[in-house]
Amino acid sequence: MQRSRYRRISAVFGFAASTMFTACATQYLAPSPPPPPPPPVVSVQPRATPSIIGVASWYGPGFNHHHTSSGRIYDQDELTAACEVVPPGSLVMVTNLDNGRSVEVTITDHGPFKKGRKIDLSHKAAVMLGMIGPGTANVRIDVISAPLGSRPVGSMPQFFVQVGSFSSEANARNTHDRVAAYFPDVNINQVDAGGHRYYRVRMGGFASRHEAEARAADTSRLGFPVVIVSE
Repeated sequence: MQRSRYRRISAVFGFAASTMFTACATQYLAPSPPPPPPPPVVSVQPRATPSIIGVASWYGPGFNHHHTSSGRIYDQDELTAACEVVPPGSLVMVTNLDNGRSVEVTITDHGPFKKGRKIDLSHKAAVMLGMIGPGTANVRIDVISAPLGSRPVGSMPQFFVQVGSFSSEANARNTHDRVAAYFPDVNINQVDAGGHRYYRVRMGGFASRHEAEARAADTSRLGFPVVIVSE
């Protein structure tokens, strides 16, 4: 009898203790309230680039398979173009305002250098715009995309007088030191093209091609080979 009573007391005590432990554990493991939602992300929309209106021309056979200023080989059967007011590497839509035809081209070169013209199209692009016969056309240029960090669309490039491009940094340094004895603004510019690194010895940049041509004339008189590039 006494043993049975003892068992009942133990069971009650055990049940109460278990209940208290469970309550405490439940209280301790209760999940914390969820964090407040993050503030909404405000995305800044890119500023629209205005259309460029001007005269387009085209270039083909005489330049085919030559290097462009971007290092790419010009192929007259690709959809490319040369332009001064749009940075190289940009993708643009060119619309012939005389007949409404449009074509997308990639800017791979600088040009045209004839006054009053905005863009030089590849032969294939000119065919698609229907301007082979006339040779020129009034066009609208709309930028689809431009390389990150490139100069603003519509801004004019700078001109540089280049006295050599070398795969050897030591050779570039030697030429730099020789030219720097005459001119104060000589620098070595690195560029990667076709999986290789080149070192270009240049002076500038000059705000106009006329200034670059004057420096090029002075440099060539000293016996250095020169070429004028723009970017």
